[in-house]
Amino acid sequence: MATFGKDSKPVEISGNENTSYKVPLALMVSLFFMIGFITVMNDVLIPSLKGVFNLHSWKVMLVQSCFFGAYAIMSIPAGNLIQKIGYKKGLAVSLGVMATGLLLFIPASDLILYPFFLFALFVVGVGLTILQVAINPYIVALGPEETGASRLNLGGALNSTATFIGPILGGAFILDKSLTDPIQKAAAVKGPYIALAILTLTIAVILYFLKLPKLKSEIEEGEILEGSIWEFKHLISGALSIFFYVGAEVAIGSILILYMVEDHLIKASTEVMNQFGDEKLASSLLAYYWGSAMIGRLIGSAIGQRVRAEIMLRVVAILAVIFVGMSMTGLFDSQYLNIKIMILDFKLNFPIVFRTVEIPVSILLLILVGLLNSVMWPCIFPLSLTGLGKFTSKGSGILVTMVAGGALIPPLQGKLAHVVGYGYSFAIILICYLYILYFSVRGYKSKRILTSGE
Repeated sequence: MATFGKDSKPVEISGNENTSYKVPLALMVSLFFMIGFITVMNDVLIPSLKGVFNLHSWKVMLVQSCFFGAYAIMSIPAGNLIQKIGYKKGLAVSLGVMATGLLLFIPASDLILYPFFLFALFVVGVGLTILQVAINPYIVALGPEETGASRLNLGGALNSTATFIGPILGGAFILDKSLTDPIQKAAAVKGPYIALAILTLTIAVILYFLKLPKLKSEIEEGEILEGSIWEFKHLISGALSIFFYVGAEVAIGSILILYMVEDHLIKASTEVMNQFGDEKLASSLLAYYWGSAMIGRLIGSAIGQRVRAEIMLRVVAILAVIFVGMSMTGLFDSQYLNIKIMILDFKLNFPIVFRTVEIPVSILLLILVGLLNSVMWPCIFPLSLTGLGKFTSKGSGILVTMVAGGALIPPLQGKLAHVVGYGYSFAIILICYLYILYFSVRGYKSKRILTSGE
């Protein structure tokens, strides 16, 4: 019967251990950029679709529900698929599905149907689900297990670079102040998503011709795994942590533009406000939320070489609780500070300009939570997979399923914001970070619950 020790590698490379895997690692890391860019575009879509279809806050949050709901439905099947066809073919399939979903934005924009937009987002989410299940164990395996969190942080740094660029670039095309008619707003969505589809297909072609190593955790034909994946208690705790982490991170990113615009929290000169509009200014501020995550992952990649993942996770979870709690108190709502933001506007002679706006300290605290979010995924994921051995792909599937937190937490916060206001709605985010703190203290400890007869 298979046994799994605490120090078992989650996944291993089959073949010569001295082989260099720099090229495969570079490809895996670059795919994190695509994941980040496509995901963050939802934050720009939300205010745009809210204006096109005149939706309530919780209804427009269905954008995230459909996108991240794909993770809930498809993650475990994706894990099973990858066990059968292998990680490389799984990556190719995922990119093909993603490109299909991105191209569906063309008919959705022409027909101006909200359900069609949601369907397109679901298809994109399915492709990203398969990609996430395959890519995370792969990048952990391409090097020593103890530095797996560091490599995930490196990939996360590119992911965060994309999420920093995304709101600025997306705002330039989708949140243009001159787009006032619903038909124009809907049509503006097509360009960015067609470009993303072309890029996705290009990466798929490169991947097809690139030789990638096989992972030992891929199940050989006819092989039977003994035991149950649900016997690993720390995996269950890690899955809940992924649920709350993704839910909190996505909810903050989704609601920040609406929060700043609808509560009139952005102050700027009359000239700046008339030229760009509050939505585009808010999208540039949102870029700082994701940009702080980029900085955090670069720092975390270096620190991860020296500091254990559970310690790093514990520190950032404590700070996240403090920052969100302080923002909720309302004590800093009236204290404003000047922030210089970068705006992309192709109508100008030089499209990139910097302008100064004022925001309350309470908003700055929420933006800085992005810095803390940056290392949570790359810490939680390897801690949760420790000791799973050939259960790793199934465990990865379960963890990625919990990305469904991004489907449930944002609409819940949107509904709560409708009842108690945007500020106090962050109570649900506070609960998320409190659970992650628990995981970093106790829940991460590797423990397999033995069934009778073992």
